[in-house]
Amino acid sequence: MGSTFKFEARDAAGQTVRGSISAESQTDVVADLRRRNLTPIDIKKSGGGLFGGKKAKGGRASRTAVKKASAKRGELEIFTRQLSTMLSAGIPMLEALEILADQAESPGFAFCLGRVVDDIRSGSDLSRSMEQHKRVFSHIYVSMIRAGEVSGQLDTILTRLADYLEASAHLRQEIKSAMTYPVISLVLVFGIASFLMIGIVPSFKPVFESLEVKLPALTVFIMDIAFFMKDYWYVIFGGMAATFIAVKMAIQTPKGSYAKDALVLKLPVFGTLFKKVALSRFARTFSTLIKSGVPILGAMEIVSDTAGNGVISKVVDNARDSVRNGDSLAEPFGKSDVFPPMVVKMMGIGERSGALDALLEKIAEFYDQQVESEVKGLTSMIEPIMIAVMGVIVGGIVLAVFLPIFKLQEKLSGG
Repeated sequence: MGSTFKFEARDAAGQTVRGSISAESQTDVVADLRRRNLTPIDIKKSGGGLFGGKKAKGGRASRTAVKKASAKRGELEIFTRQLSTMLSAGIPMLEALEILADQAESPGFAFCLGRVVDDIRSGSDLSRSMEQHKRVFSHIYVSMIRAGEVSGQLDTILTRLADYLEASAHLRQEIKSAMTYPVISLVLVFGIASFLMIGIVPSFKPVFESLEVKLPALTVFIMDIAFFMKDYWYVIFGGMAATFIAVKMAIQTPKGSYAKDALVLKLPVFGTLFKKVALSRFARTFSTLIKSGVPILGAMEIVSDTAGNGVISKVVDNARDSVRNGDSLAEPFGKSDVFPPMVVKMMGIGERSGALDALLEKIAEFYDQQVESEVKGLTSMIEPIMIAVMGVIVGGIVLAVFLPIFKLQEKLSGG
């Protein structure tokens, strides 16, 4: 004889449905709910504990602990993909979250998932619970989860969200690869040059004075710089530190941040790369939100908040105001210098045809390929440039040291 199971699920309209089913096992309950087009949230046997029977990690904790909870890099992408797979396989949400909380690697993420499990067990929505953990679940993440709950397609939305997170992580890695080599090279060049100028070159002064020859202009120039650096190194390094702090404080302000973002897009060599990264991020985020059922005005607000560039955010805000007033979506983007005509035209076509999400995804894929290709080109181009720069600086210092010796040799040979 079958047992009675109490269930909680969501229907296609996103409404919560509660009831009981007589079945042989919990698997049969899940199958029955699926046949009714219901998404299982929680299943428990009458007279028993909650499905899974375990108390989630985390327990009660202070609000400070909730704010400090965080996940390791890559952990959220794996969690999202696994949760999507579990829900698609018919595993109830509560059990899936309990399993993922148990296997979480970082204590902060385990604590966060434990709190989410506690909230859901208490009757809270998944999106509302995740919204309390802003360090782990971003604005776009919570909005897409909420759209999945309303539409009753949470497993599908989670798959799209996992794709989005993985694509974004890949793009970040490409940028990191492009920036790592030049940054390390510049630090090495600056370090070697500083060591030679402060520690080595000044020690040659007694030698040059004993040669009794007129020093070449290059040697005099390098010696003057070397002694200035040796005598006023604290001023130089202190000034650099003060400049760095001042710039960092300036870009914390709205005007400073916007000026920095505008400058980044106009940088030689790297400006084009950063522009393509910003366009890819904009298109992918916008496409994912629209495809997930987020209303276009709400999607544009999220895109503006997560654009990562103030110039892009301002254009999106202007476009949102235009759409709110009943105007075209593409027109405000066309007035901006940031969005190329190709992107604007594709957005216009997508808006008219009702396939805006698909065309935005095509734009994101195009710029992802462009970024990947440009990163490889920059890497191959930067390496010889940095070697040449290092050769000029170090070679110039060495030449300045040996020129007086060559001049003395010429004087002795002529004498």
